Amino acid sequence: MGMNKLSSFAAGILIATAITGAVYFSGTGEAANKTTDKTKTTASTQLTEKQMKDKLESAGYIVQTKAEYDKNLADAKSSAQKSSATNHHTKTVNRVVFKVTDGMTSIDVGRLLEKAKIVDDAFKFSKDVEKKGVENNLRPGTYVVDSTMSYNEVISTIFKNR
Repeated sequence: MGMNKLSSFAAGILIATAITGAVYFSGTGEAANKTTDKTKTTASTQLTEKQMKDKLESAGYIVQTKAEYDKNLADAKSSAQKSSATNHHTKTVNRVVFKVTDGMTSIDVGRLLEKAKIVDDAFKFSKDVEKKGVENNLRPGTYVVDSTMSYNEVISTIFKNR
């Protein structure tokens, strides 16, 4: 590329930048004035409380005063406490009888216990067994565990020293 072509190209970019900058900086004031006019017109049309309520209700919203909301919230909390109090008396116990066969690992046992809802996470159960150092004490056999047993009782029942 010769010096003449390069100078022409640079001059073209300079002129295009100058024109674009002039348009940009001269046109921003008009847009700002238009937005302030819109805000002035919307601010002058204030709705009354009843009109706002009617508009919201027609749009499908439920409109309550603070006192109504607090009363409904207190009623919901008291009904939740009553239902939880009755649920404590009818707690179900999950009892599981399962057979450990040759080749099963602690993660396999954890998956069985997770399906039976005795433990929450099979992987966590396997890691806890490894932390206790009893992963090699898993022997084939039939074991009975239930949901009233503690986590450590479940581990000690299944992973026995023989």
